[in-house]
Amino acid sequence: VVMQNHYYSPETLEVPTGTTVTWTNRNGTNHSVTSEDDLFNATVSPDDSYNYTFDEAGTFDYYCTFHPDMTGTIEVNSPEE
Repeated sequence: VVMQNHYYSPETLEVPTGTTVTWTNRNGTNHSVTSEDDLFNATVSPDDSYNYTFDEAGTFDYYCTFHPDMTGTIEVNSPEE
């Protein structure tokens, strides 16, 4: 997920369980990746990245603490057997 121009792109990402998602800051200011349920919270400096592995299925909404209108969603699905 790219953080650029005060947006997460893509805003919604669908992944299977066990996937590591990487957020990369392409702005000149700090952003954060802060989940609504306190599962993850990281400040990401310009040109830096943050990784989180989603081990459980669910919908995970997150936002930037510096720019609260900057929001995103990770939809994690269990692989079909």
